[in-house]
Amino acid sequence: MNNPTLLNEILTFNEKFVENREYEKYETTKFPNKRMVILTCMDTRLLELLPKALNLGNGDIKLIKNAGALVSHPFGSIMRSILIAVHQLQAEEVFVIAHHDCGMCGLKAEPVMESMKKRGIPEETFDILTYSGIDIHKWLHGFDHVTESVEQSVDIVRNHPLMPKEVPVHGLVIDPKTGKLDLVVDGYKN
Repeated sequence: MNNPTLLNEILTFNEKFVENREYEKYETTKFPNKRMVILTCMDTRLLELLPKALNLGNGDIKLIKNAGALVSHPFGSIMRSILIAVHQLQAEEVFVIAHHDCGMCGLKAEPVMESMKKRGIPEETFDILTYSGIDIHKWLHGFDHVTESVEQSVDIVRNHPLMPKEVPVHGLVIDPKTGKLDLVVDGYKN
């Protein structure tokens, strides 16, 4: 299942990349040129498509990715990253950009848990989590509608007690085939 040569391929490529000084064309500062932070999905189709569809280049934005472009907890690492981008790294606007045909849409916990069990996670581990107050079914559950998910994440960010009220928080959905954006929440109007 594992590909032991993958790490070696990456390290060999990286050595040549540095040796040939190819990094020079990517040099920038830690501050986003376009003064924005984007939360988007980790979907492979968005790796190059999303920046191209939004006319973004290296150094333009702060980019945060997770499964589903979700802010699932107001004091989790995603929200912390957004707040750091706004308060320390000069981001002046927030964009939550989910996508159509997302793997988190309709995701149920049971198949994920079954996969975990097949890969060696014992049933007792799930029992321990349950007894510790973790609702594993809720934690692993995705969402039912992408636009509602975007609205909920935007709402959490916009209404966070540590988010300045003047920071626009936008919500969009991108088509992972064409790059077309659908506006869900216009942060300038809220």
